[in-house]
Amino acid sequence: MSTTKPINQKAWFLILPVLLCVAFSAILPLMTVVNYSVQDIISPERRIFVGTEWFAKVMRDEELHGALLRQMTFSLAVLAVEIPLGILLALSMPAQGWKASVVLVIVALSLLIPWNVVGTIWQIFGRADIGLMGAALQGLGINYSYTGNAAHAWATVLLMDVWHWTPLVALLGYAGLRSIPDAYYQAASIDGASKWAVFWYVQLPKMRGVLMIAVLLRFMDSFMIYTEPFVLTGGGPGNSTTFLSQFLTQKAVGQFDLGPAAAFSLIYFLIILLLCFILYNWMQRVGTAEKEGGHA
Repeated sequence: MSTTKPINQKAWFLILPVLLCVAFSAILPLMTVVNYSVQDIISPERRIFVGTEWFAKVMRDEELHGALLRQMTFSLAVLAVEIPLGILLALSMPAQGWKASVVLVIVALSLLIPWNVVGTIWQIFGRADIGLMGAALQGLGINYSYTGNAAHAWATVLLMDVWHWTPLVALLGYAGLRSIPDAYYQAASIDGASKWAVFWYVQLPKMRGVLMIAVLLRFMDSFMIYTEPFVLTGGGPGNSTTFLSQFLTQKAVGQFDLGPAAAFSLIYFLIILLLCFILYNWMQRVGTAEKEGGHA
């Protein structure tokens, strides 16, 4: 006689509201964009089906190629700076006591500031007449101008993003560190392991899961950055800080090319999915290889 209990499928009804919300807020707008991407919208009443014409036009756009190159460079620079800096900050934070609570609050402050306010803060901060950073650099003899020099604008946008989002990496790393049992540290102490050995063989492997989340979050968010550089530099000087999201906005709002803008939106979406998929699988393979090497 079988003792297998029947599977209760009623639990699916509990997630039905979530599925409806996702369908309303994500799937339906996505289908609308797909519809626009294959039509030439002459007027609200008149539309002509053009197939993949807009996709071909967007892929040949030289400005898009430049924006994509700037975006990739910026996102990789963000990861190269914020991940090591966040790990270092997490390692230096107190482990327990009232100091730990105070430091956690201070570190998280920048994450509470809205994106448009962050751009405004750095816009004032970088001004040579009233801004602390701009005036200090001018006092050192550096002719700093984030509105007139492309390199200065790029460095300022990168520094702004590092200031704003490194605390997220630090908090995730801190959570990973606090989840490591004391037995690991005790064993390392008995073996006479150095601080570097403890970090490399104990702390870093145990933080791999949260660091993977940090890398994916920061990559996706930096790849979709819009508000901060738009407020700070407006995409200039020239197109030096015009990233993909700003390029898309110019197409959709500035030029009102709904067809090409919709096609580019889908390409943009697929690029993010593809790059995140590649990055996630690469990190998974690295982690698996390190575990197998450790067991060997």
